Amino acid sequence: MSSSRSLENALDVSSSSDSLSEDDGEEGWQDEENDELPDTFVSLYDNDKFDSVIAMFQHCKAKYDFDIWAIQQKFDLDFIGLVKLVNYVRKSVAGGDLDPDVSRKALFEDDFYLLPVMESDAVLYNLEEILMASRTAGKSELEELKDQMAALQSRFDAYRDEVSKFLDQKLMADAANSTPSNGEDPSVDGLKRKDDRDADYFHGYSFNAIHETMLKDRVRTDAYRDFIYDNKDIFQDKVVLDVGCGTGILSMFCAKAGAKQVIAVDNSNIIHTAREIIRGNGLDDRIQCIKGKIEEVQLPVGQVDIIVSEWMGYCLLFESMLDSVIYARDRYLAPGGLMVPSHAALVIAPVADSEIRQTHIDYWADVYGFDMRPMIPRASEECLIRTLNKDDVSGEGTSFKMLDLHKANVSDLSFVSKFQLQPATSSETLDGFAIWFDTFFIRSPNNDSSDLSTENAKTKGIVTLSTSPYTEFTHWEQGVCFVDRGGRLLEGKAVHGTVAFNKSQTDSRGLDIQIQWQIGGSDAQTQSWRL
Repeated sequence: MSSSRSLENALDVSSSSDSLSEDDGEEGWQDEENDELPDTFVSLYDNDKFDSVIAMFQHCKAKYDFDIWAIQQKFDLDFIGLVKLVNYVRKSVAGGDLDPDVSRKALFEDDFYLLPVMESDAVLYNLEEILMASRTAGKSELEELKDQMAALQSRFDAYRDEVSKFLDQKLMADAANSTPSNGEDPSVDGLKRKDDRDADYFHGYSFNAIHETMLKDRVRTDAYRDFIYDNKDIFQDKVVLDVGCGTGILSMFCAKAGAKQVIAVDNSNIIHTAREIIRGNGLDDRIQCIKGKIEEVQLPVGQVDIIVSEWMGYCLLFESMLDSVIYARDRYLAPGGLMVPSHAALVIAPVADSEIRQTHIDYWADVYGFDMRPMIPRASEECLIRTLNKDDVSGEGTSFKMLDLHKANVSDLSFVSKFQLQPATSSETLDGFAIWFDTFFIRSPNNDSSDLSTENAKTKGIVTLSTSPYTEFTHWEQGVCFVDRGGRLLEGKAVHGTVAFNKSQTDSRGLDIQIQWQIGGSDAQTQSWRL
């Protein structure tokens, strides 16, 4: 199902056959403005129906002491604020709360309440009348008519703008599943503020598609399940914190393994669904869901015994979620407590004689008979996220950074590390570098990780999650950094150099990668990529 169509269905903004679709674009909204709107107004508190929105709210005021006019003036609510208020009350009443708390605006200001509770809710299309009741006090009849005409013109504009934001966020989440690009050109309209980028990030995780992708990643989900279920003695009667819980799958694994209390934290609206899932599986007596950033929420406990989190991004550190996990560790993990996973290693390998370069770089030399090679430098500026096969990679990869999650600090996430590679002798040209990561699940926080690798981890029975092209596919795939100028991989000539990881200067959750390399004794070359 397409992004715009799935969101349209969720909002149910109109029953018209001319509703917004992929082909209609913005014009679909203009068509919709001329459609006949629903004219039956259902009470927020019962099934009584009215011919006008004013009569309906007068009923709510007289029978249920819900005065929308007083609430609007108290919090200075605009059209969107009233939409959220109505949906908040409807959802609360549907859940059995016949006296919803409306004493604080913060209770209903979450964008979650933009989504209608009732299909084709006529009330949402006529809330401007509530605003006009406050605006037109003391005005002449002519002025009131002018205001009404302006309000009718803007009613759908306001709602359309908010829905457009949701569409953009959904498209961004879908794009994140296929490419690491943040979809922004920093040269347009200036740089985006950090809080806006964070809002986009958390909204992206509000949609089903990204969670479906992660849950269907068998390598990812099996690794967490296997470690937790195979080590139930570690989780028995422990207090566990799940940072970035998503749908709550890891929290439920921990509860099933014997944890006496699990605290699931997520700043995305998926937390509401996670709460329902947990309740539906009869685990709400042990799992408590909390919405918010881990840096800002107040946990019901002072310390936890275990922190579990699936924080890894593309090339391990894209999205900067590890910063939050480190904060949670320093703030809440008891001495001797366990981090799950416990270690992560970054790996680099040469990409040589690769067909993927032909499809993503050389492609621009002839596009439908046109020379588009000016696109090549742009293509080489981005670290692409692609699925490589073993034939794309020349020789074994080498680990260039190991993170011990019990000890790592945020400062350790920006670094310069050395590497040395020995490509296969049959390779001829260096097309670029592949970067992936391996994560390890170790029972004790005191294990030495100096010789930790996927090979010896298996021999020791350590659960490992690898995103290598030599193993089963994962949704992280591999990062591919194509070089502008390659070089012959001469037999017996090693490739050595440094890799630098730094947080993006233009995107708080982005990643800048710089590699300096030499082939044998040739001159050093340096190139940078963004992710």
